[in-house]
Amino acid sequence: MAQSHSGGDTARRNRWSFAIGTVGRDMVYSMMALFLIVYLTEVLDLDDPTLWWVNGILLAARIFDAFTDLVMGGIIDNTNTRWGQFKPWIVAGMVLTAIITVVLFTDLGLRGPAYIALFTVVYVSWGLAWTMNDIGYWSMLPSLTVDQRERERLGALAKVFATIGLFTVVVAIIPVTGMLGGDARAWQLFTLGAVAIMLLGQLVTLVGVKEPKRSGPVEHTTVREIVRAVSHNDQLLWTAVAMILFLVGYNTTTSFGVYFFKYAYRDENMFSPFAAILGVAQLLGFAIFPLLRKRYNRRTLFTVAMGLVALGYVIFFFSPMNIIPIGIAGLLLFVGGSFVIVLMIVFLTDCIEYGQWKLGRRNGAVTFALQPFINKIGGAVGTAIVGSTLIMTGINAARTPDDVTEAGLLGMRLMMMAFPMALMLASYLVYLKFYRIDEEFHARIVADLRERGELVG
Repeated sequence: MAQSHSGGDTARRNRWSFAIGTVGRDMVYSMMALFLIVYLTEVLDLDDPTLWWVNGILLAARIFDAFTDLVMGGIIDNTNTRWGQFKPWIVAGMVLTAIITVVLFTDLGLRGPAYIALFTVVYVSWGLAWTMNDIGYWSMLPSLTVDQRERERLGALAKVFATIGLFTVVVAIIPVTGMLGGDARAWQLFTLGAVAIMLLGQLVTLVGVKEPKRSGPVEHTTVREIVRAVSHNDQLLWTAVAMILFLVGYNTTTSFGVYFFKYAYRDENMFSPFAAILGVAQLLGFAIFPLLRKRYNRRTLFTVAMGLVALGYVIFFFSPMNIIPIGIAGLLLFVGGSFVIVLMIVFLTDCIEYGQWKLGRRNGAVTFALQPFINKIGGAVGTAIVGSTLIMTGINAARTPDDVTEAGLLGMRLMMMAFPMALMLASYLVYLKFYRIDEEFHARIVADLRERGELVG
């Protein structure tokens, strides 16, 4: 009994220490994924030719960086140090990410080709630094437990704290930078605050999480085995396809937020209260999810979630410029989206045991490297869609909302709402047709692995 109590204390400590580490990380990531484009267009005021170059660099660098995630996963699978398998990479990544993020949000006075060259080097460096931290951090999650329900609790709590971090930035960045003067210096100061919170949160994870020790010799994972671990795991591939479709849509919609309220709603100050509604909605979804999970299976919850998302998009697209129906649409979108986010993390995690069961080798870090890979692909394509739309609709060249035509506004609304909805529905169809690791199948996989002596715990 004492052992069980001790195990429960360790699980609880791991759960909270791991989750707290996401707050500042997601503050920094949301600045990069959602507001770097805003900083470039609205603060640095890059011209269209420069923005085309930057847009291409963002897309190419994130796709390149996404593939380095898989290599990083292989490196971590090969890691076994006195400080653990994951923590050394978390530390190295968080320090480098902190420094480079501040540089990206610092105006060094360069424009044109000089700025493009500097941006390329710094942005690629940021991606590599973030990869170290991100793969190390998320790959630690499946190593903490093989119990599906505990993984769901871990994933849900981590996403609660991640949402707090994300929406702290989304809600605060426009009014706070505005109070600080609204210039590049104001954005730099805001970035310094976000980076400081990231470092503190990551220290909580590093000190608080009891990383399980690796038993037995470490199997060296080659590049060929990395490719095999991904390409031969059919459930992992279908999960990746479904997640990419969903996240491209999600990132496209959220990245348009500031522009929608400035140019369509014509009151940029309403973006922050709307973002607060979205943050509450997502936190509500994360809070409700464990309760609903006790009564409904994953497929049912996934169907309900996608129904809420689709309804939210329809209301949003046809809504007049009134915060009440727009707010209702946001609630539906982000409650549904929160369910999908938690479910997809668990789907991805369960593919680790499936891959081990099917291929005879446990590649936890490589498998879980697909999550940041997917996030980066989703963010890259979403940002590229936003940047291209801003240029082609004339919004980037506009000085005031009056400079944007009705056709330009319609183009933005279609790319912000209709296009993402189609992608998310496609994601749902992929899941329904191809994903088959339900609760019963996963239990059989785990039992079989234990019987074969390939799984402990």
